[in-house]
Amino acid sequence: MRLFGPVRARRGRSFAHVYLVVTALARGSWSLDMDYVRPADVVSSMIDAGVKKLALPPRDLLIRGAISGALLGAATTLALTGAMTTGQPLVGALIFPVALVIIVLLGLELVTGSFALVPLARLEGKASWGAVITNWSWVYLANLLGCIAFGLLIAISLTNMGKSEVTGVAARIVAVAEAKTIANEALGTAGMVSLFVKGILCNWLVSLGVVLAMTSNSTIGKIAATWWAIFLFFALGFEHAVVNMFLIPTGMLLGAKVGVYDWWVWNQIPVTLGNIVGGFLCTGLALYATYKPAELSPASPPVAAPAQIASKVLAS
Repeated sequence: MRLFGPVRARRGRSFAHVYLVVTALARGSWSLDMDYVRPADVVSSMIDAGVKKLALPPRDLLIRGAISGALLGAATTLALTGAMTTGQPLVGALIFPVALVIIVLLGLELVTGSFALVPLARLEGKASWGAVITNWSWVYLANLLGCIAFGLLIAISLTNMGKSEVTGVAARIVAVAEAKTIANEALGTAGMVSLFVKGILCNWLVSLGVVLAMTSNSTIGKIAATWWAIFLFFALGFEHAVVNMFLIPTGMLLGAKVGVYDWWVWNQIPVTLGNIVGGFLCTGLALYATYKPAELSPASPPVAAPAQIASKVLAS
């Protein structure tokens, strides 16, 4: 309940707005309203987000997922361009999180985030594993379609519809596509295990970025909280299934010596499995296990009404 504000104070030619917001919390205590959301409340929001995602029809999952895939493709292209232009890979890592920020702020669908959030609805008994896998499947397909669509368009743009040579960032995409597939195939089992582990580490950080956005109620807070976890994943060179949905087929369109078998067996499948483990086990389940919302115990003392609290505060 807001009691005061805004109050305008003047200093010379500048004006400052001072907001004093006094809030009666649900459990009967009074405190200043703050932007930060506590971890226990964040986990409650994670569960709610999982339930809401499961309630979305395939049409919405496809639209929101395709937009997310295209955004990741755009951000990856810009990140590679920034890294090449400056000669500093960290510049690309600083640029890349812009896509995740847009996805979070618009409430779009990214399967790597869903790997962490959607299973919590099952753990709460609000959904079946069949519903969880169905949701993942639709979003995965949508992300793939969005990535391929953007990849086709950017390939046309970078090569003037095939009339120009593959140079600059286009050549970089080709090199990355080959490094993510046939280079791992050359390593055999070691390459496969490496992809899986990089997938785990990647989505531990990426899904943390999605969750960290829930620690703030403000737009700027969500941006700041999301940015750094995503920066970490990109700077460390881990493997993200949706980013690879853009890089590898786009590299193939631009002339990379990679086949569909190479793409899926020597990257997409092991990375996806690693992303599931990293998102669900390392983020979703880990936070749920330690901050799981507890039911109010029947033996708990009754909560005083706000009017009673107010009278006590005034009396003191």
